Amino acid sequence: MSLLSEERKRHILELLDTIGKVHVIPLAERFGVSNETIRRDLDLLENEGKLRRVYGGAVKVQYDNGEPPYQQRQILNFEAKQAIGRRAADLVDDGNTIYMDTGTTIHELARSLKGKKRITVITNSLTAANVLRDSLSQGLFHGKVVILGGEISPDQQSVNGHLCQEMLKNFYVDKAFVSIGGITVSGISDYDMNDSVISRMAISNAKEVIVLADHSKIGIQAFCHIAPLEAVDVIVCDLDHPRAWSQELELKGIVWITAD
Repeated sequence: MSLLSEERKRHILELLDTIGKVHVIPLAERFGVSNETIRRDLDLLENEGKLRRVYGGAVKVQYDNGEPPYQQRQILNFEAKQAIGRRAADLVDDGNTIYMDTGTTIHELARSLKGKKRITVITNSLTAANVLRDSLSQGLFHGKVVILGGEISPDQQSVNGHLCQEMLKNFYVDKAFVSIGGITVSGISDYDMNDSVISRMAISNAKEVIVLADHSKIGIQAFCHIAPLEAVDVIVCDLDHPRAWSQELELKGIVWITAD
């Protein structure tokens, strides 16, 4: 199957979204072109910032040394995170008890949580807690906010550690909203070990698990495994899922919501 360069590059990016890594020789055989042609395609995509070249192929662009600090992440894909936060807020029903973990997308969910009644929010996010405190005092929603105790992480603007884990054990929630560093057909992952443990515990204590992920997280496998994909009920993203994921999502009963 010989394709034009732009078509090949589009297929390569779709494969990266699905499996996270591609190799030159199988790609050349797949598309019916030379190895050198594939190398040129990969070099062009790397120059466009869409992948990273490695020996024998390429991997999807991700943070090699952990995520940048919270303040830097706030400006990345900002409009997408706003849209995801607004759409995720629609999934909160009056009377719900919900968990909100850390991250800049969770911050946008907290900002969008308005007009709800009798809800209880449990969170280990310092920024989300501040937003929710202000919303409560202004009467923008009605309910309670519980912030988990423990050690403060300045880079993540979160609370974690043993005390946080012990406190979280006491709560069961209707819905857990989880912001992640990466999502593949194998599962969800993140860059921070301590926050990943808290997210894993929250997932195990939730009736419904809702993952918030902008398009940059698709196909990324971050440092810390949080949960297999079948542990997730709903994914809210600013783009539709990769076509190659359709069967897997249907098989595992996962709803993918595209936020406008």
